[in-house]
Amino acid sequence: MRSYITSVFGGLVLSALLVFGATAQVPEVEDTINQQIEAFKADDFAEAFTFATPTLQRLFQSPQNFERMVINGYPMVWRPAEVRYLEQVQDGSVVYQKVQITDAKGFTHLLLYRMQQTSEGWRIGGVQLLAAPGGTA
Repeated sequence: MRSYITSVFGGLVLSALLVFGATAQVPEVEDTINQQIEAFKADDFAEAFTFATPTLQRLFQSPQNFERMVINGYPMVWRPAEVRYLEQVQDGSVVYQKVQITDAKGFTHLLLYRMQQTSEGWRIGGVQLLAAPGGTA
């Protein structure tokens, strides 16, 4: 039930942003996500951890804790078969990037990345799993 509520809430937030937010079109956002996914594919969780915001780094405390969270909670990001970038919306200093990921079993997942500009460039401040129409999330 909690997962359903989170998915519905995430969809409402994204819908509101798409209606009221300005389109960002920040190519560096996609580059940051790509670099993290490439690090995941190489099992380089220390490198992947560097693409998280300082707030997330403090929360997880180590690349090893981050690795456990990704493998257990977001396996489609760890081992994607295909990655497609969809809508990108800016809300103040935050950019929301919607990403469609097809996993190795062919299931489609929609994720909403919360991106923040830092002194080190764009960093990932969170990822929310959205309900994928016609797919499995």
